[in-house]
Amino acid sequence: MDLILCHTTADFDALGAAVGLTRLLPGSKIVLTGGSHPPVRDFLALHRDEYPLIERRSVNPEKIRSLTVVDTQHRDRLGKAAQWLDLPHLGEIIVYDHHLGQESDIPATESYISSVGATTTLIVEQLQQQKISLTPAEATVMALGIHVDTGSLTFDQSTARDALALAWLMQQGASLSVISTYRDPGLSLQLQQLLTEALENLEYLCLHGYTVAWVILRTDGFVPGLSSLASELVELTEIDAILLANEYTFSENDSRLTIIGRSQIPKTNLNLLFQLLGGGGHSQAASLNLRGVNSQAILKQLLDGVKAQIPHPLTARDLMSSPVRTILPETTIAEAQRILLRYGHSGLSVVDTQGQLVGIISRRDLDIALHHGFSHAPVKGYMTTNLKTITPDTTLPQIEALMVTYDIGRLPVLENEQLVGLVTRTDVLRELHQERDEDGRGGEQKFKIQNDAHGFANAVLTKFKIPLSTELQNRLAPQLWQLLTTASQEAEKRGWHLYLVGGAVRDLLLAEATPDTLMIKDIDLVVDGFHKSADVGAGVELAKALQQLYRAARLEIHGAFQTAALLWHKDPELDSLWVDIATARTEFYPYPAANPEVEASSIRQDLYRRDFTINAIALRLTSPRSGELLDFFGGLLDLQAKQIRVLHPNSFIEDPTRIYRGVRFAVRFGFEIEPQTEEFIRYAINSGVYDRTSQENTKTPALQTRLKTELKHILEAPYWKSALQLLDNLGALQCIHPTLKLDESLLRKLRLLERCLRRFDAEQTIIHWQMRLESLIAHLEPEYRVKVAQNLQLQEDSIVRLKNLVQSFSQLMECLPTLQHPSQVVQLLRQYDLPMLILIALQSPREIRHQIWEYLIVWANVQPLLNGNDLKKLGYKPGPVYRQILDDILAATLDGVIKYKTEAEDFLAQHYPK
Repeated sequence: MDLILCHTTADFDALGAAVGLTRLLPGSKIVLTGGSHPPVRDFLALHRDEYPLIERRSVNPEKIRSLTVVDTQHRDRLGKAAQWLDLPHLGEIIVYDHHLGQESDIPATESYISSVGATTTLIVEQLQQQKISLTPAEATVMALGIHVDTGSLTFDQSTARDALALAWLMQQGASLSVISTYRDPGLSLQLQQLLTEALENLEYLCLHGYTVAWVILRTDGFVPGLSSLASELVELTEIDAILLANEYTFSENDSRLTIIGRSQIPKTNLNLLFQLLGGGGHSQAASLNLRGVNSQAILKQLLDGVKAQIPHPLTARDLMSSPVRTILPETTIAEAQRILLRYGHSGLSVVDTQGQLVGIISRRDLDIALHHGFSHAPVKGYMTTNLKTITPDTTLPQIEALMVTYDIGRLPVLENEQLVGLVTRTDVLRELHQERDEDGRGGEQKFKIQNDAHGFANAVLTKFKIPLSTELQNRLAPQLWQLLTTASQEAEKRGWHLYLVGGAVRDLLLAEATPDTLMIKDIDLVVDGFHKSADVGAGVELAKALQQLYRAARLEIHGAFQTAALLWHKDPELDSLWVDIATARTEFYPYPAANPEVEASSIRQDLYRRDFTINAIALRLTSPRSGELLDFFGGLLDLQAKQIRVLHPNSFIEDPTRIYRGVRFAVRFGFEIEPQTEEFIRYAINSGVYDRTSQENTKTPALQTRLKTELKHILEAPYWKSALQLLDNLGALQCIHPTLKLDESLLRKLRLLERCLRRFDAEQTIIHWQMRLESLIAHLEPEYRVKVAQNLQLQEDSIVRLKNLVQSFSQLMECLPTLQHPSQVVQLLRQYDLPMLILIALQSPREIRHQIWEYLIVWANVQPLLNGNDLKKLGYKPGPVYRQILDDILAATLDGVIKYKTEAEDFLAQHYPK
């Protein structure tokens, strides 16, 4: 007998999931382990015969072969049926649930747990995969399960997967009229009476703009349907959260307490609070059942927990962009348009000579003025002067209300009558709709657990899961976290915000949650201090403060870019750590491939200037919202999709090194370059912009020093071959030189190069990445080599090698075939260093190459049979003649004239008599 167990007081989600499982497990039966919600009870009164339900008392435990538990992970929610979990003859125990982050005490052999709105959704997906159709009765109860548990897709835990599941159930014939009847059946007479009592006795608390209510109802016995009563109270009173307690007598000496929680407050998590007392549920809806407890004390504990979770309200200070780009009223329309283009804004604030705000002009206003030929007119004739303004402490709801009431797209933020920031409609919408996965709803946690041969459970994650921001601390080495904590404390002392940004955040998100912590070697921190009117040197000031606390670190300051770096070298705790600390800034490229011109700005604009979405994620380190992930551009979704997506269409035109970084990230992480991003790359390369800018400008750092840096990162990585192949496929090797292609000839040379480096330089006495780059350049026509090497600002020895390569190659090609003796080969080749010989060998035909190989492998390692001490003992006076004598002995040895030391002495006596 295969049984499907619903939890006690079964709801529609448990029943719907169980009904769907009977189609996946033919012949299985459903057991309601202890009662059901009133709407479920009423539904079954009419539809029970449609489903394979049996009563618990009719089950013979000895005949149970398997158990499948739905919508719970706790055995105490299975009533007396929980004892079946311990039957020794059970073949398997399977759990399906959608409540994340719970510690299960069910000895499951397989578990399917995922962040969807309803457990029924998981069953629907498996039915679809197996192409199993349903009857209308089955589809109806399953649709009810999803509707009720997701609030008809309005609850925060609802997902697109739930919507797709509902659509499929409708195709299977789910009855909308039945669903509407039982989805919201109304309150029973008893619940209506309790509603009146609750409304009269509700207590309220207002905190940070949110209203929390609570009430204790005392009844003679258990009252079913309290969850409906809690929802009704929230709707009627327009409160943000409620704790509804029901204290009742179960028997003469047994008092019990049920508490239902509902919350619509962002970032609150009732599931965590209720779990501490043995209950659970979702972040917005949870419940618990206790016996023999002090109801007032329990309610107070939960209320204190809710109060502690209520977030500080967002204010204009948190949302605003700062500093604000301003212009004077006399600024021309054309100049204002140029400023908009430079900074990518949609409008500009207009201030007088005292810095007082007098108006705002939008891009649309400027476009219209230009269209009518007024490019030289001052903006004061076109700006809006009827302004609504806010203060830094204006809350998000107040800002939203102003924008909606007056249809305003941007609100200036004034402090002491000075313009300190600007909040735009985009800022508000982004904050309202940005996903916040503090309760784990945004990540996938679907896994299958099976016992191995030793009885241990093995969990295999089937999909990338975005970790909770609080989990990131546990993934980082403790000494690094302590450093970040210290840095955040120093920033807070100065009233600044501090963020961990870029690659460190990306790597933390991608890191597996294992016992081994991550020791990141390169950390980027960004200081955003303009909300407190900090000067542009905030990052440098913070770096200096940290250097006072970490004396082992060396401080470097780069004033032009408002950055500082702290460097440790082989430190006992921090090893060779590099920490860059920058002031939040925006940038503008005066021409393609130039160094950007930077100006201090806000964290939003700082992230907006970055290369790819996966590198434009920030982790806030300072209070009051420490641990918050800032993801304005969909970087988390791109990490999940394993794709590299650029932030701006013109990104590669402005900075070609981003092409190389994108390729490096794609190959390193096994990601794909997003199709439109690939189109932008190909367009930038094929446009000829790099050739034009090189001809028009003497300095193009993105095609010179910065390109060399990216080539170094690629060519010293283990994946360098794959990266070069992808660069070639994109046509991006043209950034080095227009004629460079990874053809079969170059591939053969690179394969030979690797054999050379492994065979002749295992100790890495030469720089391998540099040899790879020299080999790429040496593949070009001779007239281009030196110019490319100089353009990339290679070391002088590399430039000299590439300059002399043609002459050296010609000399060897002419001389080596004519040499008859090994000593002649050695005399010719030892004038070249190993890197030059390798470059020559890569260009040479096989015969010449083999002579070079033989020299490097054998002849270069042969030593003279006599040395200077031997000569001295034989009575030869030290002097310059020693070198000639030893060279002649070596030559005779190489050519086989002498083989033993005695023969060498005879050779010496014959050719150099005393």
